Amino acid sequence: MLSQSLDYLNLAIVLAGALLAGFTSGFAGFGTGLVAAGFWFHALPAAMVPPLIVLAGVAGQIVGLFTVRKAFHWPPVIPYLAGGVVGVPIGVALLAFASPQSLKTSVGIFLAVYALIGLCGKGLPGIGTWGGKTADGMAGLAGGVLGGFLGLSGPPPIIWLQLRGGTGDQQRATYQPFNLVVLLLATIGMSISGHITTTVLWTAFVCLPATLIGAWIGVRVYLRLPRAIFQRAVFCLLLVSGTILIAQALVV
Repeated sequence: MLSQSLDYLNLAIVLAGALLAGFTSGFAGFGTGLVAAGFWFHALPAAMVPPLIVLAGVAGQIVGLFTVRKAFHWPPVIPYLAGGVVGVPIGVALLAFASPQSLKTSVGIFLAVYALIGLCGKGLPGIGTWGGKTADGMAGLAGGVLGGFLGLSGPPPIIWLQLRGGTGDQQRATYQPFNLVVLLLATIGMSISGHITTTVLWTAFVCLPATLIGAWIGVRVYLRLPRAIFQRAVFCLLLVSGTILIAQALVV
């Protein structure tokens, strides 16, 4: 069904997005939606992209979660999850009011801003334990809203954890389980609201093998190479993708 509705170029773009998104998720523990959106909004109807991102995100997170299973423990994750559970239905409800064009524009702006924050992240001041669990819950709430709206649950808690400090593995052991739970909840919410259609499921059927393969490769690379090198490359890719989406929206 997907191959009948897309030409070969757009089909290649969809599969490339699935593969690179899975690779990014496997390597960094996040980024399925951030990377895939830059490809899928170019090749697919805008309304299909959020539910497809959620489905691919769940697949990538399941593979990547094995990399932090030894470091994972519940207490640091619970405040984020508490906020995320509240935020997901809000994000899903927002889908009913967002036009495809505004969806595309908002994602483009978000991609560009987040990439710039990531590239300049070393200059951001640390906040330690400021705000405590309440502030962690608010970061989780923001992640839940974005997860339910666009499948982009990772950036708010990730940025917050970077400000908190700690090692990359410690941060990943908090935000990756959060991402998996929130994206699972978003999947349920989008299914109930009717956003996960038969066409979306067929597209996911084609894309998810590439996402799983990419995630597995990303995990292998994560275990062998310095994290910072690839992370900066991902931020550059996100910046380019976001800029292209914004430019397309302005032209239209």
